[in-house]
Amino acid sequence: MDHFLYRNGVLHAEDVAIPDIAAAVGTPFYVYSTATLTRHYHLFTEALSPLPHLVCFAIKSLSNVAVLKTLGNLGAGMDVVSGGEYLRAKAAGVPGDRIVFSGVGKTREEMRLALTGGIRQFNVESEPEMRALSEVATSLGVTAPITVRVNPDVDAKTHEKIATGKKENKFGIPIARASKVYAEAATLPGLQVIGIDVHIGSQLTELAPFEEAYLKVADLTRQLRSEGHTITRLDLGGGLGIPYARSNEAPPLPTDYGALIKRTVGDLGCEIEIEPGRLISGNAGILVSKVIYVKNGEGRDFLILDAAMNDLVRPSMYGAHHDIVPVVEAPVASPTQEFDVVGPVCETGDTFAKGRDLPMVAEGDLVAFRSAGAYGAVMASEYNTRPLVPEVLVHGDHFAVIRERPTFDEILNRDTIPPWL
Repeated sequence: MDHFLYRNGVLHAEDVAIPDIAAAVGTPFYVYSTATLTRHYHLFTEALSPLPHLVCFAIKSLSNVAVLKTLGNLGAGMDVVSGGEYLRAKAAGVPGDRIVFSGVGKTREEMRLALTGGIRQFNVESEPEMRALSEVATSLGVTAPITVRVNPDVDAKTHEKIATGKKENKFGIPIARASKVYAEAATLPGLQVIGIDVHIGSQLTELAPFEEAYLKVADLTRQLRSEGHTITRLDLGGGLGIPYARSNEAPPLPTDYGALIKRTVGDLGCEIEIEPGRLISGNAGILVSKVIYVKNGEGRDFLILDAAMNDLVRPSMYGAHHDIVPVVEAPVASPTQEFDVVGPVCETGDTFAKGRDLPMVAEGDLVAFRSAGAYGAVMASEYNTRPLVPEVLVHGDHFAVIRERPTFDEILNRDTIPPWL
């Protein structure tokens, strides 16, 4: 469920009409719903109750500080994968004891940043990283709490570019080597082993891969405890998918996911962490664009928008589907037409949809890409010197621009000309 609905034939974000935002900020733009973010966060906290738990929002899915503050004020933790994301979480007022640091390539500088600023735990992904963290923590005279991310060699049955739990993926250490790695961790100064971490991928649409992975983690927990390690926390990652096409069967609900967690690891007496991103933010945002031209081609017609692949790269990068709807609702039984929906970037890959059946639209009309809150604005670029689009947050009948569209002068002034020119 989201809070982007038609009222009197006009698409609204909560109680704000989308054309009103377009008139104020121009197009294209992203708009997020506070009510949807809140609802989806609470779905996870309720699903895990009464287990001791922390829901850590995966910042990589949507990193605007206003969004992070919205979730942080609800009690959410944050899952970060870079020093920059760590600083975003802190800027949003999230305390260090609710920030988890993941990622395969943490630098010593990032480790130092988190250790001095406060951190809940590092999810360590390799022996070299573990040794580096030991050195940094020792040099600072502090102790770094760690989990070790294990790779359970489980097929998440998702897109190959977002699968992270198979043995050929770069993430974690092979689960068969976990005993050896934990034994080394116990000998390294400056480290405190507190648990186990696992994450098998993103946009999962069935629970079976989670169950296979979590049962392996449960067995590993018992084994490591028998070997003398203290395992009090299980970080189970994120990855639960959302329905990008409204006509498709919906992925499992957070309640089903929570029941699975209770069934597989709930008897271990561990605090549970999960790191959802997409399911909290995906349907909480839309991208709004304007039709520049309706172009008739040979054997196909093109809907040319002012949004492009640099604004929403998922269709070009993953072949991803987003429902595209007119902001002014088409009358019932009105005619439709097949379009290739494209942007103005000089790339054939700048294509959002091919042969998409859409209501008749005209130059200047507004359209909206649904389910664009996750991996939309965060993956945007200024390719073709196109300014990053603004982000807007709605709360009831109010809206605020939470990231301005940069001017061309601001973009150009970032470049410097060397003295020999």
